[in-house]
Amino acid sequence: MSSPTRKARYIMIGGFLGAGKTTAVAQLAQRLSNDGLRVGLITNDQGSELVDTAMLRARGFATEEIPGGCFCCRFSSLSEAAQRLTAASAPEVFIAEPVGSCTDLVATVSYPLRRLYGDHFTISPFSVLVDPIRASRIFGLEGGGSFSSKVLYIYQKQLEEADVIVIGKTDLIDESRRKELRAILESHYPHAQILTASPRTKAGLDEWFERITSNEQQPRSAMAIDYEVYAEGEALLGWLNATVHLTSNSTFEPNPLLQLLAADVQTRLGSSEIAHFKMTISPATGLSDIAAISVVRNDIVPELSLTLEAPLSGAQLIINLRAEAAPEVLQSVIKDAIRALPSKVPGLRAEIEHLEFFRPGKPMPTHRIAEPLAGS
Repeated sequence: MSSPTRKARYIMIGGFLGAGKTTAVAQLAQRLSNDGLRVGLITNDQGSELVDTAMLRARGFATEEIPGGCFCCRFSSLSEAAQRLTAASAPEVFIAEPVGSCTDLVATVSYPLRRLYGDHFTISPFSVLVDPIRASRIFGLEGGGSFSSKVLYIYQKQLEEADVIVIGKTDLIDESRRKELRAILESHYPHAQILTASPRTKAGLDEWFERITSNEQQPRSAMAIDYEVYAEGEALLGWLNATVHLTSNSTFEPNPLLQLLAADVQTRLGSSEIAHFKMTISPATGLSDIAAISVVRNDIVPELSLTLEAPLSGAQLIINLRAEAAPEVLQSVIKDAIRALPSKVPGLRAEIEHLEFFRPGKPMPTHRIAEPLAGS
């Protein structure tokens, strides 16, 4: 990178799968754009064909996607993505959304960026979002499905390295539960600032966004982490991405189709714990509008976050499914659900064009800086 005339701000928003990172990233990007700032977004995943990228691009944001591994293992790809965005639109703020199953991002991403590209970036405090229902179950405030201990190791390490922990989706819980959850997080992670916010209602966003756009991350010793347990935890999660071409003799309604398919997949998964299940439908005409649906727990009713107003005769369906199950199980579930679609939507034809299913490999960071120099 050539030396810039002015540093760009680098903001990373992490959190476990289903925490609401993409919604928060879109809200922050819109806020900064409204303030007249140029914004570039970087999404990340173990696979390709991301719902998150499609959703952010549909909202008009310049977005680069880094597939095939976490930011920590694709550090050169992260810097190259920033260069491409710089060449295209010269962003004043970069917002990066890492993979929801990754941790140790401060030592392997934030500190190396500061050390290697400190002339180019101001590094903001690292935020980690939590879904309040998932967190309440993990910390024993309510019953319900959860993950095995090695997957929870990743979840807890994400919180341990956060500068700011944001209890998101606060519209889903009452004030009493918010106070309980906040008290538990404060006792477990005393170094972090605990905030509450609801991207849906925009409550609490001002305080959070002010914190991460006006301050710089303060160096401290990186947390200790057992990469063997981390790798074993990631390997327990099955990963599936698919792209499906939809056509019809007449037309079909995209919004109820997403709801039908999401509910069917939930049923077929049975007791396999869903980490995050997302789908989008976009018109085959190439228009930027999309419909989107998200499922973040087994017992949640699938909810549309974006809708399409007009029926379609052709479309592209993108599916991202992450769950604690064998990848082969996820493949079978999705194939069976896609095959069953024409019986639920008369006249519909569904052809799988892209399908990948796997377990994430062992994380092998490009850099790891555990003791950053002050001001480095």
